[in-house]
Amino acid sequence: MAVLVGKTAPNFTATAVMADNSFNEKFNFFDYLGIKRDANGKVTKQGKKGILFFYPLDFTFVCPSEIIAFHNRVKEFKARGAEVVAVSVDSHFTHFAWKQTPVEKGGIGNVQFPMVADLTKSIARDYDVLVNDAVAFRGTFMVDGKGTVRHQIVNDLPLGRNVDEAIRMLDALNFHEENGEVCPANWNRGDEGMQANAQGVAKYLKKHAAKI
Repeated sequence: MAVLVGKTAPNFTATAVMADNSFNEKFNFFDYLGIKRDANGKVTKQGKKGILFFYPLDFTFVCPSEIIAFHNRVKEFKARGAEVVAVSVDSHFTHFAWKQTPVEKGGIGNVQFPMVADLTKSIARDYDVLVNDAVAFRGTFMVDGKGTVRHQIVNDLPLGRNVDEAIRMLDALNFHEENGEVCPANWNRGDEGMQANAQGVAKYLKKHAAKI
């Protein structure tokens, strides 16, 4: 399993079903986030942060619960300056059909983020979440405004992810960018940060070690 943290996220162009159910046959991940790079890969314009998540297949079991969980928190992601994008190896027609299926009948309803069709499996392969050359593990990747992967977590197929953890990590990145401090174990928004030096560690642990 490749560790992409600290590296440029693999960009891609593919067909996606958009929030309004239109088909975008030239959906580009970086363009969607507003990230611009020159021919040498240098960032010329920062964009929004991205939460890119992979799931195995449409019309399955754990997957709809995860997709709906992301949908239910779309406003929270947007409020934090991030856009959510989903990817699976299904076609855009299957994505569309699943969106048209009511939740009470095993569908996902009209979820409000792009659902990318990775029929060639090249996106899953680039992010190293493709298993048995068939479907993707439950991978979640947080990309900053420059297109750099800052967090990744990959679950095996039976294990549904914690979507609130993606929000927590986004809060941590925003806190670090805004304050310059680092986020200790079990940090949540509103908690005290830590100065990244010996004095900062000592000060933080003196106050919080017993309840970490």
